Amino acid sequence: MKLYHGSNVEVKIIDLSKSKVGKDFGCGFYLSKDEQQAMELAEKKTEQLGCGNPIVNEFDFDESIIEREKLSVLKFDGYTKEWAEFVLLNRRNRTREAVHDYDIVIGPIANDTVGLQIRRYISGLIDMDKFIEELKYMKGVSYQYFFGTEKAIKYLKVV
Repeated sequence: MKLYHGSNVEVKIIDLSKSKVGKDFGCGFYLSKDEQQAMELAEKKTEQLGCGNPIVNEFDFDESIIEREKLSVLKFDGYTKEWAEFVLLNRRNRTREAVHDYDIVIGPIANDTVGLQIRRYISGLIDMDKFIEELKYMKGVSYQYFFGTEKAIKYLKVV
């Protein structure tokens, strides 16, 4: 399977120490099956950082490795309460210590207002159903692939 990572730099070697805290599924390397979505993220990151150029890095991942190498995988099939609680747990974690032990997590991408929606939910301004609704990606369901361990990223091959 082809997966794409949008950035402002070319990624030849994945370095998990460069991943940021407080992301949807934790500190890790995020990819998409959607090349256009990866380009949009690359453009956004380049603009935010004010340096580099938008680059879509392409990787191959052989899904049969999951069973063969006994990778621990969590998959969310949509915007569910379990997905929202998992995103909330990871987004509130401001440390590099993982709050889960999955090698790979696959699930919907949340929209850009996650921080605001978390504050609204935590303060009781919205309930879980509204929280889930507000987290939905505005362009429709789009899945992200999180590789959070050295064990997992060694199976991503640069194309």
